[in-house]
Amino acid sequence: MRPEFYEGKWARLRERPTAEALKPLAKQIALSFLDEYFYNDRYEGGYIRLLCEMATAFEDDALNLSGAGALFGIVIESLCDDFEELQTETYNRVMCQVVTHCRTLPAGAWLDRRLRDFGMDSYESLFGRIETFRNHSDAFRPDIRPPKKILLLSRVTIGADVAITSVMIQRLKRTFPEAEIRVIGGAKLDQIFGGNPDVHIDVFDYSRRGGLFERFRGWEAVLEGIGREAPPDLAREVILVDPDSRLSQLGVLPLIGDDQYLFFNSRGKDSYPKKMSISELTNHWLDRVFGEGEFRFPRVWLQKDDLDRAARFVEGLRAAGCGRVIAINFGVGGNSRKRLSEAFERRLIATLLEEPRTVVLLDKGFGEEELGRTARLMAAFADRPLLDIPFAALPDRAMTGGLAGVECDIGEIAALISHSDEFIGYDSACQHIAAAVGVPTYTVFAGSNNTRFIRRWHACGPVRSEIIHVDTLTHPPMFDDEDVVARIIDARRV
Repeated sequence: MRPEFYEGKWARLRERPTAEALKPLAKQIALSFLDEYFYNDRYEGGYIRLLCEMATAFEDDALNLSGAGALFGIVIESLCDDFEELQTETYNRVMCQVVTHCRTLPAGAWLDRRLRDFGMDSYESLFGRIETFRNHSDAFRPDIRPPKKILLLSRVTIGADVAITSVMIQRLKRTFPEAEIRVIGGAKLDQIFGGNPDVHIDVFDYSRRGGLFERFRGWEAVLEGIGREAPPDLAREVILVDPDSRLSQLGVLPLIGDDQYLFFNSRGKDSYPKKMSISELTNHWLDRVFGEGEFRFPRVWLQKDDLDRAARFVEGLRAAGCGRVIAINFGVGGNSRKRLSEAFERRLIATLLEEPRTVVLLDKGFGEEELGRTARLMAAFADRPLLDIPFAALPDRAMTGGLAGVECDIGEIAALISHSDEFIGYDSACQHIAAAVGVPTYTVFAGSNNTRFIRRWHACGPVRSEIIHVDTLTHPPMFDDEDVVARIIDARRV
């Protein structure tokens, strides 16, 4: 198995490309790279070269997405999910090769210029830099003088920002109380962090499903923003903390001088404790870099209007006679592998509604696919007390028991969760939010049998957080819907 097998296929397809033909070829090339790597301990860069060509060959960006999707969705995701040091090194090799390919193209002249500004003129200089940071990311830094400003990169996904970034905000503010903290990330951050007056949000969007140049343009936009916040004459008064962010392509792309840069190698370091959640590991890393400090759980700082509306609604439920409020979210952040069946979701809701004076708050989600699923769920309970309403129209008094489907954004569902008695959902942002607001959390964890991955992403908070692991990868399946529901009910009663 060598790249030459695919060279002819790619040469022929390049002449008459279609998205339908490009996608399976890119998938095969990506999986062949992983075959060589995982089973033969061989880094075959020819496969990565082919994927880079497929991701940059066409004027029509839609055709380039097949190669980019296979690179990020198969190769890079596989290397990043294991939380192993060897895979972290290999990710760095892959990403440095991808960047090097792109900067040599006419469309990547800007990328080459930007990298040369940092003295990064070759694959070797890029790889050497990130490997240095990877190997020494948790070194104690007594040389860092109190900064006037701290730039903190978002992890891009809301769940990771709650589990990691919120811990860093608290610890950094405690360590450097006079420093201004600016979090660089998406607009949704304001919904979960906007209630903290000590945090400023600098909005930079990152396309998680875009092409290569689109992703790298996101880095350039962040670079320009950092240049405004930390001009050369003030650079010594600023530090940038990178929690292994997609904005820097997990540290590979430079954003500031090395002396002002702190990198949290969250994916793999053999010296890290193996059983810690990612939030505990964040505290551990901060202890190593800045000296031991007070442990901090993840937090969210929600908008007052959202909290007040959620409080009035839940108080109205309790005034009407409701004895228990259970928040449920069946979102999976676009990763369908984390989801079980609609039959399971119906069975779970039906079982919960058998408990007297119980209201189930169902987040209806967003996007056509999620809204369609929750609409079908709601229809299945048309013979029960039912409420279907946007968050902005929540009444002050409602039902004693039944199902309430609520259309809301991430800040609004976070507010509802914070006033609930418990939360149940898949591995997604809401499990971390629920744990952060101190609500007992029960996470149905599917799509991975990697123990390290599951433990790392275990929600961390001041109260109970339980995992119900479901093996969806074994064939035939090792579970049924009734089995999973029973385990959830059992976990709640421990």
